[in-house]
Amino acid sequence: MRTSLNSCKRIVVKVGTSTLMYPNGNINLRTIEKLARVLSELRNEGKEVVLVSSGAIGVGLRKLQLAKRPASIPEQQAIAAVGQSELMHIYSKFFGEYGYTVGQVLLTRDVTDYPTSRKNVINTFNTLIRQGTVPIVNENDTVAVEEIEHITKYGDNDRLSAIVAKLINAELLIMLSDIDGFYHENPLLNPTAEMFDEIHEINDDVLKLAGGSGSDFGTGGMLTKLAAAEYCMQNGQQMVLANGDHPEVIYQIIAGEKIGTLFTTDKQGGFLNDPIR
Repeated sequence: MRTSLNSCKRIVVKVGTSTLMYPNGNINLRTIEKLARVLSELRNEGKEVVLVSSGAIGVGLRKLQLAKRPASIPEQQAIAAVGQSELMHIYSKFFGEYGYTVGQVLLTRDVTDYPTSRKNVINTFNTLIRQGTVPIVNENDTVAVEEIEHITKYGDNDRLSAIVAKLINAELLIMLSDIDGFYHENPLLNPTAEMFDEIHEINDDVLKLAGGSGSDFGTGGMLTKLAAAEYCMQNGQQMVLANGDHPEVIYQIIAGEKIGTLFTTDKQGGFLNDPIR
């Protein structure tokens, strides 16, 4: 079944802060360079790629030499402004080494919800892709707020990446995280936890396996990834959750190898397959 992934032409790749930054707060230049090389090679093969990248605040903290994230929203937004500029500079340098130009696309929820601006965003994506530019997307943290009558935040870049996949009619979303895939238990707590090869429906049973909203495992991001997967499947798209420590796994995913967990409605039976053993 996974062999069909090789035919996917338009692909969204989402990378999280934990992949881009070391635990000590420094920027993981080695991983970013590898990511740029892999995505550039996909473009060489004729694939169309869009990168959804977190990391603005993390990079901003490093640039400003701040030890911890401030509590106030204005301070966080100012740090994001500095970090986003620095992050794009890094991406531009590495992609440029492989012959590709990058284009920054900063989004807020009201932009993609409002029909006219939504259409403009879609046109921008399509034009960038047609020109051979690699769009790099992030939430516009410098202005995004969430109030009763003015909701502009997506909440997380997992959700944003699924929305981008729908906007551009991508066949596949590859979500690179700090975990190998979706497990029946938290692998940090149970080293023998088994990873699922495929999941075909996000129902209560699957949500329970994520640990629930009250656990470290759920709160740590798995629930948002399941929400993104469900959004993709509702739109007839597929998502693979995999570890981003080695971006070269993207080649293996597209080649149809059993890397990570595939979320798809294309099934032969059951709501999920047996765990990978």
